Amino acid sequence: MSAPIITIEGLGKRYTLHHQGGSGLMRDQLATLLRNPFRKAKTERATAEEFWALRDLNFTINQGDVVGIIGRNGAGKSTLLKILSRITEPTTGRITIQGRVASLLEVGTGFHGELSGRENIYLNGAILGMKRAEIRRKFDEIVAFSEVEKFLDTPVKHYSSGMYVRLAFAVAAHLEPEILIVDEVLAVGDMAFQRKCLGKMQDVARTEGRTVLFVSHNMDSILRLCRSGIVLKSGCVAYCGAPTGAVAMYAHAESRPAHAIDCKSLERPNWTRRRLSLRKVEHLDAAAPAWTVPFGGTLEFVCELDSQGESEEWQLFLAFFSVSGVEAAATQSIRLPMVPSGSVRLHCKLENFRLTPGNYLVNLGVQAEGKMEDFVAEAMCIEVLPTADSAMLHADAFRGFYVPQASYWLP
Repeated sequence: MSAPIITIEGLGKRYTLHHQGGSGLMRDQLATLLRNPFRKAKTERATAEEFWALRDLNFTINQGDVVGIIGRNGAGKSTLLKILSRITEPTTGRITIQGRVASLLEVGTGFHGELSGRENIYLNGAILGMKRAEIRRKFDEIVAFSEVEKFLDTPVKHYSSGMYVRLAFAVAAHLEPEILIVDEVLAVGDMAFQRKCLGKMQDVARTEGRTVLFVSHNMDSILRLCRSGIVLKSGCVAYCGAPTGAVAMYAHAESRPAHAIDCKSLERPNWTRRRLSLRKVEHLDAAAPAWTVPFGGTLEFVCELDSQGESEEWQLFLAFFSVSGVEAAATQSIRLPMVPSGSVRLHCKLENFRLTPGNYLVNLGVQAEGKMEDFVAEAMCIEVLPTADSAMLHADAFRGFYVPQASYWLP
């Protein structure tokens, strides 16, 4: 078993938020002064509020681990990475790090805008504690990977964001730090470069034995790249374990677990007509946990809609997506007749539900006369539960989402 390379004990980070009473905008202050130039300015009392971005974090990361850190915006991911990168100090707790750390937290991290790309490569290597001979040995690989050879002697302040990211990642990945920390900054690059970076991180971890901490909202990348996952929620560790479990918990945290889901409060795109709009979706099996269905079982729910009575015929569409964003299945109702103005209840029954056990997000859409009337992305999250049948079929281990019901025989 490999030794811990990062140990975090009781880690917390507190910020003080200052709130100024009244309006602090300059235009408002000027307007007040112009209305009454001889009036003494009133001093507003400022108030302070404590905010814990991280609270009581405890975990260890072993050498060679590839750890995905996920959580919704504001969960504390970036704060944790800044503390690990020694950009900011923790308020409480202790961190023990064995080895050199290279961080890529935002575009241009560690770069000096007035220096050229060539000079910044040597500067970053020196910051990591590398000798000039070591940097020179890796120099050609860095330039080839970054694909910025033509602009190598140009000050990086003239680089595009994509060029910044390519060179910064190439430096961080090739200068042999024991720990590589990568934030969502890779989203700036194009798709080809993102695939290239993911491949390099896999090589860094698997063949070179270095440790990678990877923050991303792309669940597919987390599942493909990482060996373990950490879910942060409101500054605390909600899960630490296998990446599949981390992604499942994240999906549940982002879902709406109630049996009845109020669709009226959910966001819509602005291109829907809304003459026939979704009002509520209700899971009918009240005895079972909300929005669960056993493999091969039946999922029943009712969609309530508001109708203005203007559509001659309409259809309901459902699309099932994995938590990594890949469409797994889709279905639609038959063409339904026009309904009068008011409330409409459509009973939906999906039998022999044979999606591979796991979590799926469901998009709902209503179409009438060939045009989209309403659309709700990720209206609910369903969980397909494993059963004896799925175990017998090894469905949990199969690739793909749908397990076909097939027959086989010898002639």
